Amino acid sequence: MSPRRRVLLVGALALLGGYWLPGLGKQLLAGVWWRAQAFCDLQTVGAVCEPARPLIPVLPGLIELLILLAGVFAVWGAARWCLRPVRDLADPIADLGPQNLGHRIRRGGRDELARLARAIDDMMDRVTAGYEGQRRFAANASHELRTPLAVQRTLIEVGMAQSLTAEQLDLLTAQLLATNERNERLIEGLLALSESDQGLRSSTPQRLDEIVTTVLAAYADRAAEAGVTVESRLAPRVVPGERVLLERLVGNLVENGIKYNRPGGRLTVTVGGDPALTVLNTGQAVPGEAVAGLFEPFRRLARDRTNQGGGAGLGLAIARSITQAHDGIIAARPGEDGGLRVDVQLPAVR
Repeated sequence: MSPRRRVLLVGALALLGGYWLPGLGKQLLAGVWWRAQAFCDLQTVGAVCEPARPLIPVLPGLIELLILLAGVFAVWGAARWCLRPVRDLADPIADLGPQNLGHRIRRGGRDELARLARAIDDMMDRVTAGYEGQRRFAANASHELRTPLAVQRTLIEVGMAQSLTAEQLDLLTAQLLATNERNERLIEGLLALSESDQGLRSSTPQRLDEIVTTVLAAYADRAAEAGVTVESRLAPRVVPGERVLLERLVGNLVENGIKYNRPGGRLTVTVGGDPALTVLNTGQAVPGEAVAGLFEPFRRLARDRTNQGGGAGLGLAIARSITQAHDGIIAARPGEDGGLRVDVQLPAVR
């Protein structure tokens, strides 16, 4: 029986009891009084009743107290009976834990406890997804760090195993330096992702169009080297947030737009109302089903995009984390002329 039906049944019995108990108490008191009076009228035991006569005035109160105690025990038992489904649900919930994230209650029905059980199952689905995401992130980070460290170790062992010419030494040094720079970018990306996940330290009104202008000026030389034409359409827009993180957000999107573009391609950055920021590039075509995965850490579209510019695969993941820290929404879709279009919605300053 569902908790609602149990409560309704107990409530109905309580109403009936409240209606019948006063009359029942009176009948019980009258019956006891009549039997006691008849007993005391007997000549053989008449003297026995004399000591008990002073108790006659308190007899109704004693009977009412007994009825009250009986009612309290009845309510206590009814409450335990009504809450029994909740106690039965506590054991499956106690089995949930990090070691058995796949366990689900799966309670059928349409009552309140069934809805609660389904809500707990849905919550565990989200917890499991987050836990698995953290596990994959740790595994991917370990792999990304282990590979360049193994390369560094190999290069050092080669240099120590034999005498090198000046040209070989320069080549070895350049390879070690490139590997070290990649490790630095990876560690900086991990730190930025961790900081953005912690939320904002402060929030003040920021001119998003001015931030974009500063970032585009910083990436102008890199865009020229890649043969990418940068177009900007900037309208005044003020958003609440932290300037350093907003600069990192815009910088990651612009850097990706240049890095994964084609020679002679175009990068268009727009600041407006809704969305607040749009970054569109004309790189290689991006399949629609692969767009969502690009926001996951260390996720790259294809093998030929892996080593372009030495990226660590954290740019869009950091952009998503910064956007969420600013109570915004970031979304992407394939561009009409190839490449990727990223839209960032940010709240406006009131």
